[in-house]
Amino acid sequence: MEFMVGIVAIISVFGFIPAIIWILANARVKREVQDTLRKSIESGHPLTPEAIEALTRNNVTAPSAAKDVRTGVIWIAVGVGFAAMGFAVGYMDADAFHPALGVASIPTVIGLAYIALSFFNPNKGKRV
Repeated sequence: MEFMVGIVAIISVFGFIPAIIWILANARVKREVQDTLRKSIESGHPLTPEAIEALTRNNVTAPSAAKDVRTGVIWIAVGVGFAAMGFAVGYMDADAFHPALGVASIPTVIGLAYIALSFFNPNKGKRV
């Protein structure tokens, strides 16, 4: 069981670093857009309605069936990875296999749900 705690701790640390980098990169982009707007307004350039719309619209693309399938496959791969880890840890401690398999079932079911949702997506024919 101590081995599982060590693995989870390592995964948490190495998963935390990319999350921080992603958050900081997004904050930097937003700050640069705000600086550009501020400089434009201070220099007396008028903001066109097209520019305001481009800056205020939601830049997230609509979910499509293809995007749902890709997301589902990624989640299933994460679940398979956790199952493989449980299988490997099961050789050292037989009691660790079933809990690890339970943990692996969560991302796997999420992936299957994404793939099922891709069949009901109203944006089926659109590409991402």
